[in-house]
Amino acid sequence: MIKKDELVDLIITTPIEKIEGPEDIWEAHIELEDEKTLVVGYKGEEEYCEGIDEECVVTYSWYWELRKTDNWSLIQENHDSDLTFCTPSQKEPWSDENTFEEIGDLSKSKICTWSDQNRIEDISEDITDEVLDWLDKTGK
Repeated sequence: MIKKDELVDLIITTPIEKIEGPEDIWEAHIELEDEKTLVVGYKGEEEYCEGIDEECVVTYSWYWELRKTDNWSLIQENHDSDLTFCTPSQKEPWSDENTFEEIGDLSKSKICTWSDQNRIEDISEDITDEVLDWLDKTGK
């Protein structure tokens, strides 16, 4: 079975690429032993814009999956969306349909700056621990 430090390094260094399609989804595919592939990715969840021509903020949530390499069937997954990060983006601005509760007192860009940012370097050990547990339970 792959060693923990080796898998952490692979998770951090494998490039994450945009998945084709209309959704904002990015993934890295890491080939493991025994015809298994680890998918580590993130998807766009929410967009906040404060005004016309203002910078927007997009919130992303991390996920990871263990799949069979040959037929891409799902073995295990974690899509809990409790690990997130946000980033500036040029998207659609706020409209008249937004409510005060949605906007809040602080600008969303400040919230993005101040909020917990779960970068891949921060969560790679958590991902590794769970994936190694999955591999152990599935017979390595």
